[in-house]
Amino acid sequence: MDEILHFGGTALSLMRDVLPIAAILIGFQVLILRRPILNPARVFMGLIFVLLGLALFLEGLELALFPLGRLMAQQLTLPSFILGEGAGSIDAFVWSDYLWVYVFAAAIGFATTVAEPALIAVSIKANQVSGGTITVNGLRFAVAVGVAVGVALGTFRIVTGTPLHWYIITGYVVVIIQTAMAPRSIIPLAYDSGGVTTSTVTVPLVAALGLGLAETIPGRSPLLDGFGLIAFASLFPMISVMAYAQISEWLAKSSRKKSSTSENSVK
Repeated sequence: MDEILHFGGTALSLMRDVLPIAAILIGFQVLILRRPILNPARVFMGLIFVLLGLALFLEGLELALFPLGRLMAQQLTLPSFILGEGAGSIDAFVWSDYLWVYVFAAAIGFATTVAEPALIAVSIKANQVSGGTITVNGLRFAVAVGVAVGVALGTFRIVTGTPLHWYIITGYVVVIIQTAMAPRSIIPLAYDSGGVTTSTVTVPLVAALGLGLAETIPGRSPLLDGFGLIAFASLFPMISVMAYAQISEWLAKSSRKKSSTSENSVK
C-alpha cells in the first residue's frame, strides 16, 4: 500500500512538471501557429503514456538502481573483498587494490550507454542524414567506449583523491586538439554525443556508484568526491567519437592508397 501511495505522489509531481511543457506546445500550436491539433486523442494518450513511463522509471530508480549502485560500490570496497576474509579495516591502501572497482565502473558505463534511449535516437538520425556513412552501432559503441573510459578514470580519481579539475582541463585540451584535426563533419556530432550520454539510464547508476565509493573509501567526502563522474561521462565520449572518425578516415585513406597502388602495379 505504501508503494502505491508513493507511486501516486510521484505521478502527481510529474504531472505538475510535464503539464507546463504540454501547455507551451499546445499553446504555440493553437494560439501562435493557429493550426488545429491533429489526432488530439492520440496526443492525449501519448501524454498519459509519458507520465506513466516517467513515474515508473523514477520508482524503479528509487527501488532498484540507486540502491544497487550504492550496494555494488560498498561490496567492491569491503576489506574482506579486497584483502580476503578475516581482514579488518583498510587504513593504508593503494589505488591498485581497487582494480575490480575500475573494471565494474567501465563495464557499467559501457552497458548503460549502449542502452541509452537518447543515444539510440541520435545514432539513428546521424545514420540517416549521413547516408549510412555513420553507422548506428559504430556511433553507439564509440560513445560507450568513451563513457567506459571516463567512468573508470573518474572512479580512479575518487580512490586516489586527486583534484577533479586537472582531469577536466586535460580532457578539454585533448578535445581542442582533436577538434582542429578531426573531420569537420563529425565535430558537431561528437560534441552532442557528450550530452546524450547524461540521460535517463546512465546518470542514476553512475551517480549512485560515485556516491557509494565516496561513502565507503576512507578519507573521502560524498559531497566533494562523490560527484563529478557525470562530467567524465560527458567529456570522454567527445574524445572517443572524434577518435573513431579519425581512425575511420585514416583506414579509408589507407585502403584507397593500397587500391591505387595495386591498380598502378597492374597497369
